[in-house]
Amino acid sequence: MIVAGQTGHAGIAESALDGLVARLRGEVFTPRDAGYERELAGFNRIGRHRPDVIVAAQSAGDVSAAVSFADREALPVAVQATGHGIAASARGGVLVSTRRMNAVAVDPLTRTAHVEAGAQWHQVIAAGAPHGLAPLNGSSPLVGVVGYTLGGGLGPLGRQYGYAADHVTCIEVVTADGSILRVTRDRHPDLFWALRGGKGNFGIVTGLWFGLVPVRRLHGGGIYFPGEQAAQALHTWRQWTATVPEEMTSSVALLRLPDVPDVPEFLRGTFAAHVRIAFTGRAEEGERLVRPLRECGTPLADTVGEMPYTAVADIHQDPVHPLPYHERNIVLRELGSDAMEALLRAAGAGSSCRDLMVEVRHLGGALSRPAEVPNAVGARDGAFTLATLSPPDSPDVVLGAMEPWGTGRRYLNFLAGADTAGSAAECFDPETLGRLARVKAAVDPGNLFRLNHNIAPLP
Repeated sequence: MIVAGQTGHAGIAESALDGLVARLRGEVFTPRDAGYERELAGFNRIGRHRPDVIVAAQSAGDVSAAVSFADREALPVAVQATGHGIAASARGGVLVSTRRMNAVAVDPLTRTAHVEAGAQWHQVIAAGAPHGLAPLNGSSPLVGVVGYTLGGGLGPLGRQYGYAADHVTCIEVVTADGSILRVTRDRHPDLFWALRGGKGNFGIVTGLWFGLVPVRRLHGGGIYFPGEQAAQALHTWRQWTATVPEEMTSSVALLRLPDVPDVPEFLRGTFAAHVRIAFTGRAEEGERLVRPLRECGTPLADTVGEMPYTAVADIHQDPVHPLPYHERNIVLRELGSDAMEALLRAAGAGSSCRDLMVEVRHLGGALSRPAEVPNAVGARDGAFTLATLSPPDSPDVVLGAMEPWGTGRRYLNFLAGADTAGSAAECFDPETLGRLARVKAAVDPGNLFRLNHNIAPLP
């Protein structure tokens, strides 16, 4: 940790660092400090930040001081809470670590939650459950609330309630000049629009207010099929998605998981298909809806049943320990029999695919409708997303094969790794991208916040 009087780093004057330390409640680290590596450690190890300075923020004032310091020193700014969605790595510059800012509060009367910058979804799930309320979290409760929501937020309740960003009512954000703003549909409306979908390009969000939904339980879980039954399972699921109500959100994944203790024994070192189910309707209706999936093969395991919403992580069984992975995706306009056959050739049994997971998520329903308060979230015209999780140095052999059925767009939150850093432009239609670039020019004309999936300011 930096203390006053120490020598500056990477050309940063000692007096400048001393001045930063004096303004903070939190800590400052440089590469020579013992806590530097520990502070950098994020969930996705595919990339590593190496900033000149880390500010371990404890308040919005700390974030403002860090951004003002970076602006004066002409240093780019990165931000990290959990480190799931790393894109461009910070090679120099200032990294604002927000994981200590993790307060969560739920108001059951207004059905709203307020979170700080470093809060994770499991905290909000736990806080809402006693009141019969749930957030629109993602498949992993370990993901940071803010980054997930700013990128859209596609989760197990999506077809019924839409994207997480659609339910945001107020945002506290530190902009490039160090200002701390409260933005809503009525105050700074252009910035409010851009933040909800444009992710971290417009400032560092230090507080988020959003609506919760009345969900106590799910009829949910997973049905796992052996690899030799994957084709039948995927075709059955594809046809089945055309018949289900909006209360049913589902996906199917092809899994090639390593033989390690973190993986359930029946999936270790093997190829399998995993159908994921989240239904908010009555249990007997859920049983009826799921029956065709159960009967399409002989499952290795079937965990679908009644569950409290607090067990939502059991549906997808996402990793709980850090690991390195590329995350890539495309949005599909359709998924007919020919498209599914192409997917099976690219990622099914006997293919050259090395991806840990190839997942197709069913969209539609509320995900296809505009938000009540318009925002910048893309992908609303897609029928499915197709995403891959790949080990380091794995080429894309799946998404390219599926481009003929794509919309030409990608979903911003399902991008991670340095090779995706320039992909933000592919996540929006030209009109939305142009408006985002104009908002960026208004609030961050010097592109201080560029160590992300960057949207450059309009010249």
